[in-house]
Amino acid sequence: MVAYTGIQGQNILIVSSDPANPVEGQIWYNSTSNLLKGYANIVTNAWASGGSLSTARRLPGGLGTQTAGLGFNGYGTAYSNATEEYDGTSWAAGGNTPDSVYGRKGAGTQTAGLACGGGVIPSPGSLTTTITYDGTSWSPVNSLNTKRYVHGTTGTQTAALAFGGSSYSSPKTAATESWNGTSWTTVPGTMNTTRAGFAGIGIQGATLAFGGEIAPITAATESWNGTSWTSVNSLNTARVGVGGAGTQTAGLAFGGEAVPGNSAATELWNGTSWTTNPNSMATARQSLGGVGTQANALAFGGYITANTAATEEWTGSGVAVRTITTS
Repeated sequence: MVAYTGIQGQNILIVSSDPANPVEGQIWYNSTSNLLKGYANIVTNAWASGGSLSTARRLPGGLGTQTAGLGFNGYGTAYSNATEEYDGTSWAAGGNTPDSVYGRKGAGTQTAGLACGGGVIPSPGSLTTTITYDGTSWSPVNSLNTKRYVHGTTGTQTAALAFGGSSYSSPKTAATESWNGTSWTTVPGTMNTTRAGFAGIGIQGATLAFGGEIAPITAATESWNGTSWTSVNSLNTARVGVGGAGTQTAGLAFGGEAVPGNSAATELWNGTSWTTNPNSMATARQSLGGVGTQANALAFGGYITANTAATEEWTGSGVAVRTITTS
């Protein structure tokens, strides 16, 4: 006969404090809190209110993460040069940009950021300006080759991609440019769908672009592999001024202007197709900023019936410590 002690499995670890670096599936008993705990994947997929921007604005630029985000420029009562830093709870003033624009896009982190393009309508229209952020202040660097605003920018401060957008005085562009930390180079691969007002997520060599405006509002999605763009499965809801976060294989789309009005819809991308999540944003809005990942994203600013300062935090799925109960 096999002894019970041979088949009962592993003993549960008893600790006075939660492990500093648990692994998924690990279970332990915390003798201090008298709780049975585990480290497991949790699916929340919901939005919650975050700290509001200091200044209501539409078409702000954004970069970074949910707990270390950067929002800059945009249009409030006028074109703005303001930068705000988010710490996961509230926004605080950062260094102003050298100019006041909206529709500028960014890439990188809160302490090593890159922003390019932007617009002041009607004059001088869209810009080629590129600036970098060191966590305190912005510095001008070499300009884009193509004027653009409400475009896409992905990557890091030293390896970025800029694509699509509008040059205001001319038709929308499908041009793609690559940044090497010093200068921009126009690459042969142009977007399949010339568009503006869309979202771009990912890194320089693996980018996803979705939504925007062609002639009507579009749901079209394209994937960049470092050389060329490929059309892939479309969003479920066509929209312009859409927010985005995540990567080429794990993306998030939210908000935007749809038909007949602003959308609060949230969609998740799995690398192949979009799925509409039942939990929409609390406030339907367009022309908003978005940063972060599919698991932890930040949406801020935008336009409802007026410019807004509202911020929402998205929690998707992820591994975390949780208390195990029998109920």
